[in-house]
Amino acid sequence: MTVTLYHNPDCGTSRNVLALIRNSGEEPQIIEYLKTPPSRAELMDLVHRMDIPVRMLLREKGTPFHELRLDDPTLSNDTLIDAMMAHPILINRPIVVTPLGVKLCRPSEAVLDMLPGPQRGAFAKEDGEKVVDQTGRRIV
Repeated sequence: MTVTLYHNPDCGTSRNVLALIRNSGEEPQIIEYLKTPPSRAELMDLVHRMDIPVRMLLREKGTPFHELRLDDPTLSNDTLIDAMMAHPILINRPIVVTPLGVKLCRPSEAVLDMLPGPQRGAFAKEDGEKVVDQTGRRIV
């Protein structure tokens, strides 16, 4: 199976997603999108495959979101994509691509729905929250 992770190693959610992918026995292709941003066509394809509005992919915290006035509801999808292309930090993360689909995995345990293989053991997030028990089952 091929798993691709659009990753920011400075993001705790992204690090937790990477660890959950590895806990399933997969080693994903990691794209550090701040160093290697997706092309416009790739970004539009990801949005389309996630079946979410472009605006849902925008990240506000720690970005020039407000400075660029991206909260204006009259802005077109093209304008929002242009902003993400100019400032990749505006792209929310982590985005995971698997044979089961494409998803913005926030919270991090959302990645469990994207992995066909089971978890191989217990997993707790960096903050200590238990997500998977010792038998590999998701803790609800």
